[in-house]
Amino acid sequence: MNTMMGLINLEHEHHYFHELTYFRSGATIPFAGRYRLIDFPLSNMGNSNVESVAIFTRNKYRSLMDHLQTGGSWEMDERNGGLFILPPDWNDPSDISKGDLSFFHNNRDYFARGKSSYVLISGSQFITNTDYQDAFKSHLANKADVTLITTHIETLNTEHDSAFRIEADEDGWVTTITNDKQENDLFTGVYIINKDLLMTLVDQCIAHHQDHFFVHGIKENLATLKVQTYKNNGYGVFINSIESYYRHNMNLLSEENYKALFYKLPFIRTKVGNQPPTKYRNEASVKKSILANGCIIAGEVEGSVLFRGVTIEEGATVKNSIIMQRCKIEAGVHLENVILDKDVHVTANQQLIGSKDKPYVVAKRQVM
Repeated sequence: MNTMMGLINLEHEHHYFHELTYFRSGATIPFAGRYRLIDFPLSNMGNSNVESVAIFTRNKYRSLMDHLQTGGSWEMDERNGGLFILPPDWNDPSDISKGDLSFFHNNRDYFARGKSSYVLISGSQFITNTDYQDAFKSHLANKADVTLITTHIETLNTEHDSAFRIEADEDGWVTTITNDKQENDLFTGVYIINKDLLMTLVDQCIAHHQDHFFVHGIKENLATLKVQTYKNNGYGVFINSIESYYRHNMNLLSEENYKALFYKLPFIRTKVGNQPPTKYRNEASVKKSILANGCIIAGEVEGSVLFRGVTIEEGATVKNSIIMQRCKIEAGVHLENVILDKDVHVTANQQLIGSKDKPYVVAKRQVM
């Protein structure tokens, strides 16, 4: 059938989140006040009429399961196809697969049962709001084996170092996949592939003891595959480090950027919360910030992103910072260029100051 099933593959993602991934996978890091990084690829798949989505994850997936639950918030519960969190299965003593090939091998029935003839594959570190139906139509029209979604990045930063660069001819056929740091056309980690070809390449990779499907199955077979490109022209950023995470949260304080990501139909979805509206005390001062529901603000907040349920007491100052769920900031505290993970309690009169290039990060559930 000319439809797509989905796969979010977390196995080979490069990330340097340090304290933010002590207790969770990179895909479930909170972002932009009320979302998680996983919300973006999952919403894009749902908004592209992909009804069934699998997620390959090896470890730290408790928070992923808690956030996604049955997939109902993304209209991907079992009635609409289903959302499947698939850790690797080691019950086959004859299994020689490695890396993400072990996920493909041991979850082969997910692909076999799927009614779709094509698979939309993504990671979680390219953040965008994109309907991939136009890319799918291009894939079908070009009779391609694989279509790689690319983006043009004018100003390159360290988060782009690990991304593959794509070179294509004038008709969009890929000629080279490189790591050339001077190339501005980057592979987003999102691609469409014919399902039968996917499983054939998986078997070939396993037979040769390889461990990375995209590198060994597609990149190394570029000469024999028909690989097209499709450019993502909307708002899109890569987040794979503390520095890029901080920078792109701060960039959303620009009205233009925020609207480009969140005001575009169809909308990005996330797990629904039931918190009351944020309460602003008479003495509160809030400037150019993003605040989620359930906060109580009596102090000063400027240029910051606050998640649900944050308390800022009178006399406290929070500037250019990211404060996650249920943090409590007592009176007299000064925070600047800081990232506080969930449930951090900063006691009275403390001062925490980082820099925009190296924000000060506190792991969850700490008392400072």
